[in-house]
Parts: sequence; C-alpha cells; structure tokens
Amino acid sequence: MNQEIYCSVSSCHYWDSGNHCKANKIFVVSDDLGVQEPDTYDVMQASTAPQTPTNNCMETCCKTFVLKGKPEVKVDGAYKQS
Repeated sequence: MNQEIYCSVSSCHYWDSGNHCKANKIFVVSDDLGVQEPDTYDVMQASTAPQTPTNNCMETCCKTFVLKGKPEVKVDGAYKQS
C-alpha cells in the first residue's frame, strides 16, 4: 500500500519538499489527549491508545512530530523514509 501523507509543518524532522510527510508511521490523537500526554507518547503507544473522538479537524494533534535536529528522532518509533 503506497499512501501519501501531506503536512505543512516544515520544522518537523519528517517533513519533505512538496509538504510530504516522510514518516513511516504517524499517530494522530485528539488535542485533549495530546495536551495530557508527554512528547514521548507517540507511535510506540498507538496500538494501545484509547479512542479519542473529536467533532472536527481543529481538535486533532499529530504526535509523530519531532523538531528537526533533535535527538528524540531516534526514540519515537518512527523513521524517515527516503
């Protein structure tokens, strides 16, 4: 399955030209859960995370985000695809 994920957050390690997300996995939660959990709550917890329904896209949060150049990129359970 070849999917394209788009993201305009160019400060993210996984961002690539054309607003492509190059993470091999992404984890999206509700803003409420995103605020409650630390940055280390990411793709490693995705399969056991509670359901977090929202009413619109403005209430969602990408937990795969890692700031470019930060060491956390090696511990989040995702990698940047070529």
